[in-house]
Amino acid sequence: GGRPRRPPPQDESPAPQRLRASKAARLALTQLGELIGKEPEGATSVQRGEHGWLVGVEVVEIRRVPATADILAVYEAELDENGELVGYRRTARYPRGQG
Repeated sequence: GGRPRRPPPQDESPAPQRLRASKAARLALTQLGELIGKEPEGATSVQRGEHGWLVGVEVVEIRRVPATADILAVYEAELDENGELVGYRRTARYPRGQG
């Protein structure tokens, strides 16, 4: 009789899931909107960055009447691999319809 064999040790933490582009875009819209206090219109671009994602977010900067006179801006939001916003900057500002 020998001792019962133990299975080889396994890493119990699950493999990290890579953040998908669609999820990165949604997270960028939500987090940037909350941070700057303005309403995102949508994502204009999504690209893999060195340490996460770069997402272009179009935002209503100034609401006017009529809506065609609104001033919009595009922000570049940087998310880390976990989807947390780590930085942003405004890259453009323009009247609606002239972006």
